[in-house]
Amino acid sequence: MRHYEIILMIHPDQSEQVPAMLERYKSLITTGGGAIHRIEDWGRRQLTYMINKLAKAHYLCVNIEASKEIMAELEHAFKFNDAVLRHLTVVKSKAETGPSSMMKTVEREEARKTQQAEFQA
Repeated sequence: MRHYEIILMIHPDQSEQVPAMLERYKSLITTGGGAIHRIEDWGRRQLTYMINKLAKAHYLCVNIEASKEIMAELEHAFKFNDAVLRHLTVVKSKAETGPSSMMKTVEREEARKTQQAEFQA
């Protein structure tokens, strides 16, 4: 089995359905004998350019270990899910388990926002 990193850009109006969508993909991976090493929800972020007249998207990063058959099923599921605007799958040499640099940035932004909210209160 190979290691993969999958980045999903999801329609911002579908942000509420992200946990259910993620559960469906996780069950697809685990029932096929794969393993999930890391799931990061980066939240809604500004897009560099408009996609389908949208300026924002909800981002997810998933690191998994799966067979080619499972990956084919996942790619098929991504392609025919209207909520998924774009997806990128990258083959990795080893499992990534630590937080990504993007997740560290998201955590810093959240900490800054809570600190500002406490300062204003």
